[in-house]
This record gives sequence, C-alpha cells and structure tokens, in this order.
Amino acid sequence: MSETTSNKRTLVGRVVSDRMDKTVTVVVERRVKHAIYDKIMMRSSKYHAHDDGNDAKSGDLVEIQECRPLSKSKAWVVTKLLERAVAI
Repeated sequence: MSETTSNKRTLVGRVVSDRMDKTVTVVVERRVKHAIYDKIMMRSSKYHAHDDGNDAKSGDLVEIQECRPLSKSKAWVVTKLLERAVAI
C-alpha cells in the first residue's frame, strides 16, 4: 500500500491560560478586510490544545495542530513552542 499523508491544519497563536492540567488555551488572531469599508480588522478565535508536558506557559507563542477529539472542547495539540514569554 502507498503512504498516506495527513493534511492537518496548523495555527500559530499565543497562550492565554495554562491553569488546566495538560491543557492550554490559545488565542489565534487573524487580519481580515471589511467587505464594505476596506478597513483591516483583527478577528480572534480561542482553542483548547493538549500540552502533554505542561511546557507552555501564559504568554508563550505556540504552534498547534489539529487532531482527533481528546475531550468535549479539545481537538488540538501543541506541536512547537516557538517563543517564550518575556518575564518582566
């Protein structure tokens, strides 16, 4: 049989909550142009993502990938930690 490649979506976003065990909340922002007024607007979506090692902390930039549903609200998994949050 031939190999099958999976076309799973990947998104980049910022962690806004890491209070749950092995789960982070990630906000993904995108820029869209208004249909009538041509103004660039920011739209955001929140996703719950599985973080097995509890590595991602609040403020970190992460890459998440689509996966099978792991719970009622969790169908994404953290694949890469792109940037750590700056501690002030």
